[in-house]
Amino acid sequence: MIIGYARVSTDDQNLDLQLDALKEAGCKKIFQDKISGVKEDRDGLRNVIDIVRAGDTLVVWKLDRLGRSLQHLIAVVNELKGKDV
Repeated sequence: MIIGYARVSTDDQNLDLQLDALKEAGCKKIFQDKISGVKEDRDGLRNVIDIVRAGDTLVVWKLDRLGRSLQHLIAVVNELKGKDV
C-alpha cells in the first residue's frame, strides 16, 4: 500500500499543497500533523509508523516534513527500513 504523511508547523499553515501531491502520488491513506517539527512525539507520524507493513511505501512531500533533524530523520528511516517499508 502507498501511504502518505504530511505536516505543517502551525495551525495557520495549510496542508493542501502536500495533500494534493500525496494524492497525485497514489497514496491510499494519508496521515497528517499540525505541529512543530521540533516535537518528536507527533501522533500522525506515530500512527504511520504503527500502521505500515512490509512492502508498503511511505511518501512525503519533502524530507523535512518527516524528520525534525538529520539525526531524527535517520532514526525514522531506520525504523521504517527495519519494518521493510
